[in-house]
Amino acid sequence: MADTTTVEHVTVIATESLSKRFPRVTALDRLSVDIAPGVTGLVGANGAGKSTLIKILLGLSPASEGRASVLGLDVAKDGSAIRESVGYMPEHDCLPPDVSATEFVVHMARMSGLPPSAARERTADTLRHVGLYEERYRPMGGYSTGMKQRVKLAQALVHDPRLVLLDEPTNGLDPVGRDEMLGLIRRVHTDFGISVLVTSHLLGELERTCDHVVVIDGGKLLRSSSTSDFTQATASLAVEVTDTTDHPDGTKALRTALDRAGLTVQPAGRDADGTPGSDHVLLVDVASEETYDTVRDTIADLGLGLVRMEQRRHRIAEIFRSDDDADASHAPDASHAPDAPDASNAPDGMTKPAGPAGASAHGNGGAVDAA
Repeated sequence: MADTTTVEHVTVIATESLSKRFPRVTALDRLSVDIAPGVTGLVGANGAGKSTLIKILLGLSPASEGRASVLGLDVAKDGSAIRESVGYMPEHDCLPPDVSATEFVVHMARMSGLPPSAARERTADTLRHVGLYEERYRPMGGYSTGMKQRVKLAQALVHDPRLVLLDEPTNGLDPVGRDEMLGLIRRVHTDFGISVLVTSHLLGELERTCDHVVVIDGGKLLRSSSTSDFTQATASLAVEVTDTTDHPDGTKALRTALDRAGLTVQPAGRDADGTPGSDHVLLVDVASEETYDTVRDTIADLGLGLVRMEQRRHRIAEIFRSDDDADASHAPDASHAPDAPDASNAPDGMTKPAGPAGASAHGNGGAVDAA
């Protein structure tokens, strides 16, 4: 296995041929990946193996085969030591309703080994950091979903860990709550130097928050790259225009005019995270520098307002779409393929990859909670 010390720019998590098998399903299948300090996103459909991986990394579930280390510690031998240095935010609601946030976080700090005075001091600081200082003495049963998520984040941070594992931290939050939580997660690293592994099925969240993204499906590694590599610029121009009285559907009028001008144009559809308004974006292939002038002049001739014209960037979702398209191009008729993968569990804004990697985690209809 690669060196797993915690020196800056070296791995904080490393797995080698890591597998986890249950009687009727393989949750992880020979997963090998190194994760460096920073904010790393772990993305995959429900059942891809994300939560199973976290449980193994915390030393709470033994692997069937392979090895893994966290902060240089072997997960098979050093589970207790790992949990002393790692914070964990579970996906599901697990907070006692009749206890205040202060009481709960102090208790978790004491469980992590902090003395009473330090536990109280750290609890006050952490609850202030997550925005719950004014509400810290209220019973948590009266908290909103967003407030409960903040308490779970606070208890993961209270003992000043070197790494935090956050399992679907934006689950159940509205758009404003998601943005606030993502800001908190980013600050965990930028303000305190704590490395973060965050799981999500909302691809747009990871693009905005993470330095690095690991994509798994059916327990197998699809890709591990920096976010900048995923979202590098393409040879397409994203164009969005307004409607006018003369052209009630400005997007359609522009597309027709650009087609006549000999440019290759296609609708962008909705963004990977379902961003509203992206149905009105056109993608124009940039054949030469003259393409920009042609688009600009066509918009002016039509009298349309230009909202944006920018070089399009790749989205993380495209790794799933491209794999799915490649598989479909070799299949004689996907509608008759046995055991076709179910796209209903795919991360928002992407198509579930086909083939064995996409099917292995769903073979028993969800017997393993690996999301």
